[in-house]
Amino acid sequence: MASTTPKGPFKLVTVNTAPERASRLIGRMVEALKDKYTIIHAANCETIDEVAPKVTEIQPDVLFCASMWTAEQAEQIQSIARSIRPNIKTHVIPHGLQVEKGPDAIVEYLLENVPQLLDSA
Repeated sequence: MASTTPKGPFKLVTVNTAPERASRLIGRMVEALKDKYTIIHAANCETIDEVAPKVTEIQPDVLFCASMWTAEQAEQIQSIARSIRPNIKTHVIPHGLQVEKGPDAIVEYLLENVPQLLDSA
């Protein structure tokens, strides 16, 4: 029988201009996945300028870019994170998903994509 101990803990940093929304949505994802993964939402960066100091300070395992960033901005955010933590797992939520489909769609999207991201360890 498979182990029932959750994988992790994984330290997560989000990059989102709406920190309360990030916290709420990540909280829903963490709760939904808690039987399989221990995920700690360690910090949120509201600007791209905050990414390097936060990643340096927290040394997260995972970084999520929220859906408000353009593809170019998301690429910049990920490359900053990787320059500090080469093994960091990064994920970009599709641009505009929050605006087009709302917060529930973000949570559903994360629940579909985060397990394979974390299992690729």
